[in-house]
Amino acid sequence: MNMIRLDKFLADMGCGSRAEVKQFIRKGRTAVNGVIVKSPDYKVNPETDHVVCRNEEISYTEYEYYLLNKPAGVITATEDSRERTVLDLIRSKKRKDLFPTGRLDKDTEGLILITNDGPLAHNLLAPGKHVSKTYYARIDGTVTEEDAAAFREGVDIGDPKPTLPADLRILSSGPESEIELTITEGRFHQVKRMFEAKGKKVLYLKRISMGSLKLDPTLAPGEYRALTVEEIRELTENKQKK
Repeated sequence: MNMIRLDKFLADMGCGSRAEVKQFIRKGRTAVNGVIVKSPDYKVNPETDHVVCRNEEISYTEYEYYLLNKPAGVITATEDSRERTVLDLIRSKKRKDLFPTGRLDKDTEGLILITNDGPLAHNLLAPGKHVSKTYYARIDGTVTEEDAAAFREGVDIGDPKPTLPADLRILSSGPESEIELTITEGRFHQVKRMFEAKGKKVLYLKRISMGSLKLDPTLAPGEYRALTVEEIRELTENKQKK
């Protein structure tokens, strides 16, 4: 890891805004390796230097990765003055620059990756990457094999182009059906619009996977955990292959 400015180090770790941490430093409230440092542009090695700010030891984390089971009623945003956001649920975060990778509608549950790894997020979200996303849904209406065949061909949902081929698996079929749907796009309200195009309505929607990342079944809605080393490795390897 490269050397970074002391004020950036502290601001990245949520010790305050860049202006606030500069004041802490200039007032002699920050030490590096036991020595008071009053220069905000002092360079520190995040991997080896011991940094204390206002009597609290601060360890540096370059990237954070959290797997969240988003509950209904929470919006996919970094901040909002009226609504609770997915970032409000991540209580153990160290960095202030985290963001949700992709979005889910307010009433949709399931997998959201929260991170500050911009290149990784780009590779998961870029339209040309065609990263697969799988959803479980309950449908008002009888889902048929004809629907599955139509989804494999692509569906006209009112956009200039039909959807890309999607894999519809019927778990149960009846007045209320259960399905799993895998798509490789992220159009606005895409799953709901695909079923509406076939005269059916999505009653409940939950994302259960995105690329190599799968929703942890032990996480209740609103719960989260840090990604494992293996999950990060798989996501990173997939990024490098693209």
